[in-house]
Amino acid sequence: MHDDCPGCAAPGLAFAPHDHARCAGDVMALAEAQLAASGQRLTPVRRRTLEILLESHRALGAYDVLERLAAEGYGRQPPVAYRALEFLEEHGLAHRIRRLNAFTACMHPGEAHAPVFLICRACQSVSEAEGAPVAATVAHAAGGFAVERLTIEALGLCPACQEEAHAG
Repeated sequence: MHDDCPGCAAPGLAFAPHDHARCAGDVMALAEAQLAASGQRLTPVRRRTLEILLESHRALGAYDVLERLAAEGYGRQPPVAYRALEFLEEHGLAHRIRRLNAFTACMHPGEAHAPVFLICRACQSVSEAEGAPVAATVAHAAGGFAVERLTIEALGLCPACQEEAHAG
């Protein structure tokens, strides 16, 4: 990742203005390298699905993704989107946001991490922050329980929506 992209380098700052094309391009390059190293590949529908997820820092439902894929000629049957999303999630290239029943691109592919998702309840933007300190606290409190996966979803207002709420 590059250090000058708040969406990539700084925790929780996808809400800040940044060079999103560069951000998305870097994540795509990391995803391709990770899959190549493991002998996997991005088929055209998987690649397009990841590109769709990378277009903005928002979570999209499977049917939103399917609608986009269908409009571009990839097929209209739900398994088209679900299989692509499942593959991306399985390989750490996408995350499921349970609260929204939606998916977002992983901004740290190939890295072992415990994401904390900051979800704006007004505009539905999602920022992926690193949750290592929280994961360490949970592991310590677990008292011998082996935590294998931890995902935290925090709901609130992003800076732009806070500003809008105060202005109105």
